[in-house]
Amino acid sequence: MKAIIVEDKAYIRKGLLNLLKTVDAEMEIIGECASVKDAVVVANACKPELVFLDINLTDGTGFDFLDQTEHLDFKTIFITAYEEYALKALKKGAVDYLLKPVDIDELQLALKKVKATPITQQKEQITTAKKVWYQNDATLVLSLSDSFQVINLDELLYCESDKGYTTFYLTNAKKYIASKPLKEYETRLEKVNFTRPHQSFMVNLKFIDKYDKTGIIHLINGQRIPVSSRKKEAFLATFLEYNSH
Repeated sequence: MKAIIVEDKAYIRKGLLNLLKTVDAEMEIIGECASVKDAVVVANACKPELVFLDINLTDGTGFDFLDQTEHLDFKTIFITAYEEYALKALKKGAVDYLLKPVDIDELQLALKKVKATPITQQKEQITTAKKVWYQNDATLVLSLSDSFQVINLDELLYCESDKGYTTFYLTNAKKYIASKPLKEYETRLEKVNFTRPHQSFMVNLKFIDKYDKTGIIHLINGQRIPVSSRKKEAFLATFLEYNSH
């Protein structure tokens, strides 16, 4: 089989490569990627038969990659750390997965199982897993200067980006500053009803009180968020669609 490895940590990619040489010498690794963006390009160019896919990547998730490569036919073995919501999704879908660090016996079992599973059946399993993932993935872990902070996305009002940092404002008036730009969180937040009306802001749609046609969003806590002129049309469409349900 021709395979690619999509994993943002180089040492895990290297370890998996070494294990694969031992358990399946005939497998050809035709690409290694650390991000969703690169993985989509490589998958389209190389047409792999199997993808070893990390769930949490630098610019999104493994499910984002699968959404963007639905037109391709390949099988998938997920790689994940011990995260409750990730494992719940994978188990619910009965999808093959490997826990980090990858164990050689588990790798052999996963390869045996995935090779015996028809591609249409696995795509159905992944669809189920994806639904569970999005339903349960309600938290975000922020890497702060002195800690890892868990925030509930249902309590996140908005995010503001400034010079490579992002500040997260919560409904309880707490705020946290992470040393990553807003674009690092954009894909993830868009999955849970956030919109980006301005280069510097992402807003939780459920906390919008009103939209002033002059281009200002009013949040329920009184905060005002500007909508850039080039994003007005897209924002208004998203805002009206969200509130039509």
